Amino acid sequence: QVQLVESGGGLVQAGGSLRLSCAASGRTFSSYAMGWFRQAPGKEREIVAAVSWSGGSTYYAESVKGRFTISRDNAKNTVYLQMNNLKPEDTAVYYCAADRDQYRNYPSKIGSWGQGTQVTVSS
Repeated sequence: QVQLVESGGGLVQAGGSLRLSCAASGRTFSSYAMGWFRQAPGKEREIVAAVSWSGGSTYYAESVKGRFTISRDNAKNTVYLQMNNLKPEDTAVYYCAADRDQYRNYPSKIGSWGQGTQVTVSS
């Protein structure tokens, strides 16, 4: 199992930026696709962005394309989510997740979740 710890959430005004970090420990981080998910009150958890195990492939939800960027630094066992031009509808708890299986381009089956970090965007 890999342990995931998110950081970087907070309160920001609309139009502002935040960078989330997810530090991983345990099994070989660089072998697993990673993803960022979010869950707003009363809504289901949804995927926001994902990055392949190699870092060469990324995925974004339509709602964040052009505003969010996912990246990973395998030397630091860390995945990031740069969030720009934030909107009130981006308010949610953001979770980092690791794929269950190795060497995939997309975390289709989640093996580990972080504890979540709150992002609040005021209008």
